[in-house]
Amino acid sequence: MPKEHIEEYLEAIFDVAGSEGTAGTNDVAGRLGVAPASVTEVFQRMAAHGFVKYQSHKGVSLTVKGRKIANRLKRKHRLAEVFLNKILRIDRKKVHEQACKLEHSFSDEIADSLCRTLGGPYKCPHGTPIPPCGLNIESCQKCLSDKNMKISMIGKRKKRILSITSLRPGRKGRVVFIRGGKNVVQRLSDLGLTPGTTVYPVRAAPMKGPVEICVRGSNIVIGRKIAEKIFIQP
Repeated sequence: MPKEHIEEYLEAIFDVAGSEGTAGTNDVAGRLGVAPASVTEVFQRMAAHGFVKYQSHKGVSLTVKGRKIANRLKRKHRLAEVFLNKILRIDRKKVHEQACKLEHSFSDEIADSLCRTLGGPYKCPHGTPIPPCGLNIESCQKCLSDKNMKISMIGKRKKRILSITSLRPGRKGRVVFIRGGKNVVQRLSDLGLTPGTTVYPVRAAPMKGPVEICVRGSNIVIGRKIAEKIFIQP
């Protein structure tokens, strides 16, 4: 299967089911505008190559391999949208189609360099969060502040990271990355939330309300928008 064809399917599965859910054949077929029978055939071939787990009459879910590719594609796509809208001044309604073409040609290094050039954007022009980079760096602020640092010289993280809002209550995790500039880093540091700190989510309010977490033996409540910028390794 051509690389771009595989990537389009991985993205469609991610859009339908997220990184952990199961996507039905008809849902993916509708999103791609193809016949369900064709989708089933592609699912089987993708499963044989380790991109997805496929169950007849149930659908597919992404494997670790497939999830990594889908996340990288989403990051490249949304960064491309920011570039097209912010730098080239292309209308927000038109950037999606152009970004679909650009995302397949970006290397990870180009995407990370573009992110730094754009000032580390958190969301695309449509308000959707941009997945974090895979660089082994503790904060966006550190990356943005050192203009002489070469992206190619920074190593990659060996383990997957999650937003603290994705961690189930009761499970612990270690803070490894903070997304945002100097003000965000300082605010979280004042609360004891620094890289290397162990945290325990306690509860999350519904409707994207604040999140309560245990840090260094004390419970604190922080807004959802700030919590979404704290990434941990479970």
